[in-house]
Amino acid sequence: MQISSFHPPVRTLMGPGPSDVNPRILEAMSRPTIGHLDPVFVSMMDEMKALLQFAFQTQNALTMPVSGPGSAGMETCFVNLVEPGDTVIVCQNGVFGGRMKENVERCGATAVMVEDPWGRAVDPHKLEDALKAHPEARLVAFVHAETSTGAQSDAKTLAEIAHNHDALVIMDAVTSLGGTPVMIDDWQIDAVYSGTQKCLSCTPGLSPVSFGEQALNRIKHRKTKVQSWFMDLNLVMGYWGSGAKRAYHHTAPINALYGLHEALVILQEEGLEQAWARHARMHQALKAGFEAMGLRFVVPEAERLPQLNAISIPQGVDEAAVRAQLLQDYDLEIGAGLGAMSGKIWRVGLMGFGANPKNVRLCLGALEDVLSRMKAPIERGAALAAADRVLG
Repeated sequence: MQISSFHPPVRTLMGPGPSDVNPRILEAMSRPTIGHLDPVFVSMMDEMKALLQFAFQTQNALTMPVSGPGSAGMETCFVNLVEPGDTVIVCQNGVFGGRMKENVERCGATAVMVEDPWGRAVDPHKLEDALKAHPEARLVAFVHAETSTGAQSDAKTLAEIAHNHDALVIMDAVTSLGGTPVMIDDWQIDAVYSGTQKCLSCTPGLSPVSFGEQALNRIKHRKTKVQSWFMDLNLVMGYWGSGAKRAYHHTAPINALYGLHEALVILQEEGLEQAWARHARMHQALKAGFEAMGLRFVVPEAERLPQLNAISIPQGVDEAAVRAQLLQDYDLEIGAGLGAMSGKIWRVGLMGFGANPKNVRLCLGALEDVLSRMKAPIERGAALAAADRVLG
């Protein structure tokens, strides 16, 4: 069999990730590959650290991209901070809190679950009660922006409660970084991980992480070896650590790092507050259109994530058929529900480069067209006008 080069179709990505990639980032990734210990590349790594510190709003010395997707960043946090026999409080209000639990248990520790309804923020009172009931807990883990539901929790309050009980904090910021405020130093988050394929509009495959001094102190004084050689920060710090002579650890994904560097330069050029405001405005326009159509949001407005919109499926509609038709007719991708939300919601992303008026209008027009052809119980003809009143 003769296989020729692969040429993907041009899609508009409005699912839960990956998001549309800025052409500047694709161009950056096409630049010449150099060695990962080349002095020029090492200089770029120093710039990368500074750019990530800006994005995370932190001065943490150990701020770097893990060579792997957001799940690798998650595992890096857990395998370094959790030891066998530990008790970890895990807040779950969607799929990704469940993945945190799995990480805790694979580290040989006990996960105490604080569970909230899917589509709601984590309840701080429940966390307080769990910590009182388990004074031995050394860590609290929670998802800031739950990608499976579009709910955003109050990270600052949750971290404050954890610290009041002498527990460190691991936070998932995969979907929030670059789209809504993430303030690592102000919120006193001890360890955080994110992903490149959401609001940074880079390609998938890297996971920005940051560790504070208390987290690093715990890692350095572990009683047991980190169970993963590749993710052991005691080793990785020799490559990414502050002021360290760069020591070989692994071959970094050089061209992917070019892309992340460019993505962070773009974020710096726009400004964090401006990026957050743009995501919020595009969400308001999309919300106006959805509501004019008669579609309903799952998450209460005060707990809603602007860059990930979870919409209930209208009665009698085949949600998978709608997504397939959008892809076929409009080259538009939106996401399905996960876990307990499977078959019940669509997840519509407005992330990074894709959070723009063109995508808002495309999504509303295409969805109204497809739903109308399927005789869905929606209001017709009002969505685009409602969005345009917000967009101006």
